[in-house]
Amino acid sequence: MTSTPTPDSDRRHHARIQFDGEAQLITTVGRATVQLVDISLKGALVKLPAGAQLDNGEPCLLSLQLGEARIKMAAEIVHLADQEAGLRCAVIDLDSISHLRRLVEMNLGNPKLAERELRALLAA
Repeated sequence: MTSTPTPDSDRRHHARIQFDGEAQLITTVGRATVQLVDISLKGALVKLPAGAQLDNGEPCLLSLQLGEARIKMAAEIVHLADQEAGLRCAVIDLDSISHLRRLVEMNLGNPKLAERELRALLAA
């Protein structure tokens, strides 16, 4: 499992942390092991297993184990292309957002940038 921040040229407003690891994606039709491509305070991008049948607007739950910590995010599928799904975070519990914030902080290398990310998320 490795993670690195994406370049500053990324057009998105939230820092996306590239991530190479497995996660669980739970939808109304079942559960699948997915490869996490990147994650941010606003959502995630996952690589889907072959044959996955998902639709834009479909609710889901993303669950990621980080050592002893687990990040769980209720999300909506907002983008499907090339066996990848873009997820927009709808709800995240306090423990999960704390772990995710710490992950972002460690990868950005600057606690002030992570704090700015969190403030922007709360203002949205």
